[in-house]
Amino acid sequence: MTSLPLKIVFLGSDPIALPLLDWLAGEGSALAKVIGVFTQPDRPVGRGQKIQANGIKTWAMTRGLPVFQPEKLTEAARAALFALGADVALVMAYGHILRDDFIATPRLGTLNLHASILPKYRGASPIQTAIADGERETGVTLMRIVRRLDAGPVADIERVPIAPLDTALEIEAKLSAACVPLLARTLPKLREGSLEFEAQDEPAATYCRRLEKVDGAIDFGVPANAVAARINGLFPWPACSVEINGQLTKIGLAEVAEGTGKSGVVIGVDAEGLLVGTATSALRLRRLQRPGGKMLSAADFLRGFPVATGTMIASRPMPVLVAPAPFRR
Repeated sequence: MTSLPLKIVFLGSDPIALPLLDWLAGEGSALAKVIGVFTQPDRPVGRGQKIQANGIKTWAMTRGLPVFQPEKLTEAARAALFALGADVALVMAYGHILRDDFIATPRLGTLNLHASILPKYRGASPIQTAIADGERETGVTLMRIVRRLDAGPVADIERVPIAPLDTALEIEAKLSAACVPLLARTLPKLREGSLEFEAQDEPAATYCRRLEKVDGAIDFGVPANAVAARINGLFPWPACSVEINGQLTKIGLAEVAEGTGKSGVVIGVDAEGLLVGTATSALRLRRLQRPGGKMLSAADFLRGFPVATGTMIASRPMPVLVAPAPFRR
């Protein structure tokens, strides 16, 4: 048992972890100290494809921390981790598969923060998929890493609600903030040697996959709640889109509404959005965007691009996002 801060090497490449890192550098510094960072190599970003560092690297560099950006976790990467003398490695949204010898290198092993309530939504897109699948709650799970995909034993979970109008943007922010209380109550136990891990309920496991542009298809022939969940879960990327009067139109927010009509047919317009029929009730499209334009409220969008009642919006089959076994690549 020790009262000294744990020495942590952080592995991550996504800004979702920045609030946690800021907490570790501030209020949480009595519990743990980040002594090094592994992150993805600098990549081309935006329309200009300019090579840029990600937010995790920038955070580390401004604090003078050693940064490692291997394309693959080779023996050299493991040796670099060993040389840092970490007590524990903490992973969140890193983007590399870890080797067994790398996982075992820190004194207390390697832990992962996974953005779902495991064993549901193991895989690459747990935030978007949980929303798109109609969940009303998600969370961050602290687990030990094992070689099987997100299958390690679980120490603790911080749960967050999913509101009807939450998109992936809002839920990512909630989950980002949820990492702080989760580690605030688990790091003291890890330091004291009393943190317990419990095996996951394997038969209850579900899997998600890396999302693609084609996942933004919409089928108005399914219930309104399923369509709304898909639209909200996949915003801002890959984002759902439909063709309205020959114009490709991106949908940024949707909800179930009162009224009925033929699937895919515009029922009308109200103060909050464009109403479209589905297999059950109406669907209200609240935010819309034309190519090259900005995402607008439906009212602003329709002022420049009116859509008549009775307009038919074609459906496309919605790809499967969740499976009881890992998706094949």
